[in-house]
Amino acid sequence: MKISFNWLKSYLDFDLTPERTSEILTDTGLEIEGLQKFEEIKGGLDGVVVGEVISCEPHPDADRLKVTRVSLGEENVQIVCGAPNIGKGQKVLVATVGTNLHPNDGETFKIKKAKIRGVESFGMICAEDELGLGASHEGILILPDEITTGTPAATFYNIYTDFQLEIGLTPNRCDAMGHIGVARDLKAFLNFHENQNLSLRLPDTEIIISEKKDTDRITIEIEDPKLCPRYIGAILDNVKVQESPNWLKNRLKSIGLEPINNVVDVSNFIMYEYGTPMHTFDRNQLGSNISVKKADKGSSFKTLDGIERKLNGEELMITSEDKNLCIAGVFGGLDSGVSENTTSIFLESAIFNATSVRKTSKAHAIQTDASFRFERGVDPTFTTDAMKRAISLLQELTGGNLTMKPVVVDEFDSSEKKICFSIDFLNQR
Repeated sequence: MKISFNWLKSYLDFDLTPERTSEILTDTGLEIEGLQKFEEIKGGLDGVVVGEVISCEPHPDADRLKVTRVSLGEENVQIVCGAPNIGKGQKVLVATVGTNLHPNDGETFKIKKAKIRGVESFGMICAEDELGLGASHEGILILPDEITTGTPAATFYNIYTDFQLEIGLTPNRCDAMGHIGVARDLKAFLNFHENQNLSLRLPDTEIIISEKKDTDRITIEIEDPKLCPRYIGAILDNVKVQESPNWLKNRLKSIGLEPINNVVDVSNFIMYEYGTPMHTFDRNQLGSNISVKKADKGSSFKTLDGIERKLNGEELMITSEDKNLCIAGVFGGLDSGVSENTTSIFLESAIFNATSVRKTSKAHAIQTDASFRFERGVDPTFTTDAMKRAISLLQELTGGNLTMKPVVVDEFDSSEKKICFSIDFLNQR
């Protein structure tokens, strides 16, 4: 499981290097199997600086090339450039000699001193796709005039960097399947072993109740509470599906997830924050009820990957008006997922039986981030908080209105248990 160092620090104010943090987490039983730097732009634009074109003349031996003189602040360099939009006085991005470029399409290559059609060239004036900043290759990237010549490109673009910690999570550590759980372990270690007095900064879960609350209702029915002891559902209307803000995209990218849109990204973010998987349905694809029940043996269901799957009758399904929507805790359906046209969503936060999820996952050879967590047993104390946190973020990022407050169908015994044992018994283990 991948954890973001910066993300971890958002819950706990600790002063440790990523390396020392890895050592401590390993000591707590969360063995760190890998530590690597994450950069929003591969290579971090290292070696790329802002230059100013102080002269631009035709190449003596090539009609489509220009010979430029570019100021890099402390020095001027000659660069042969073939971009059609190059011109004197422009502020541009220059990859200096020795820089490794990581273009969007193609392999990494190193900028070297070159001779192009008999004229020496010391660097490269870059288009945005050559730097991994965008998709355009129509010409070089031209910057605003007010930028100071010689400024490192990483400074100008404020490149986000992080460290990714790979935890070899054992099945007994379901408490650490999200960043909050890992931060909780780190806090316990630092407070006990290093006499610190740290407190967790838990997320804001305040939600805004629409004045027109509960104008849309969905009833929720659980066929077998042993397979689904808790199910929470809520509806948001007037949702605008769009690109997520940079902070959210960077959180997901830092742990190896590709951002999709603000609605789906919030679900993934919550799963890696609390360790609690959530699912989001397009409300317009649902009827007036949600039923959690076993599949009809021999029926078929098309999952999000477009594969038609034959059901064996043991799968726990999320259904509406007898229409299959999702394999509970494993994989969503193709026809009920969120799309760019979605304007209303139904949110799900639930507890599904670990054994049932594991059998279904193996039967269909599907392992998802959700099934990984449900198979180990999600923390039941987080399901309500995860729902409130998701609603809060979705209200902020989509402009959605909560038109059905969270409805909880609960057969889960969450009362505290008292267990008596001796210290000797504990120490032996």
